Amino acid sequence: MTNTLYKRAWWLSIITIGYNIVEGLISTLFGAEDDTLALLGFGIDSFVEVISGIGIAHMIWRLNKNPVESKDRFERLALRITGSAFFLLAIGLMLGAGLDILQASKPQSTLAGIIISLVSLLTMYFLFKEKLRVGRALNSPPIISDANCTKTCFYLSFILLGSSAIYEMFKVPYIDATGSLGIAWYALKEGKEALEKSKNP
Repeated sequence: MTNTLYKRAWWLSIITIGYNIVEGLISTLFGAEDDTLALLGFGIDSFVEVISGIGIAHMIWRLNKNPVESKDRFERLALRITGSAFFLLAIGLMLGAGLDILQASKPQSTLAGIIISLVSLLTMYFLFKEKLRVGRALNSPPIISDANCTKTCFYLSFILLGSSAIYEMFKVPYIDATGSLGIAWYALKEGKEALEKSKNP
C-alpha cells in the first residue's frame, strides 16, 4: 500500500512538471505577444515551478527507497536554484510593472490570461487535493508541504484571472501591472521559503 501511495505521489509530481512546462510555454508566448506583464510573469513562474518539481520528484523517489526525511544534496541545490530564480522573477516583475506604469503601457488583450488562469485553477485544485490526500495517508510532511506549494499556484491563478478579467471587461488602467506585482509578491514569498528549506535538514 505504501509503495502504491509513493508511486501515486511521484506521478502527481511528474504531471505537475509536465503541466508547468506547457503552461509556461503558452503563457510566455501569449504574454509577450499581447504585452501583458502579468501573464508573462505567470509563465516564467511556471518554469521556476518546474525546477522545484524536479526536486520534489527526486525527493519522493528517494523517500520510497529510504524513508529518511533529511534532504540530500540534489534537493538542497534544487531549492537554492528555485529560491534564487523566484527572487530574480520578483525583481524583474517589479521593475517591469514600474516601467509599464511610467510609460502608461496597456495590454493588447488579456483574453489568453483568462483562459489560461481558468485551466490552471482547475488543474492546481485537483493536484493540491490529490497531493494532500496522499501526503496525509503517508503521514509525510514533505509531500504535504508540496501540496501547499501547489495551493500557492492556485492562488496565483486567481490573481491572473482577476487582473485579466478586469482589464478585458473594463480596461482599467494599470490593472495588468497590479496583477504582476501580486505575482511578484508570491514569488518573493516562495523564494524565501525555498531558501529557508534548503538550509533545514
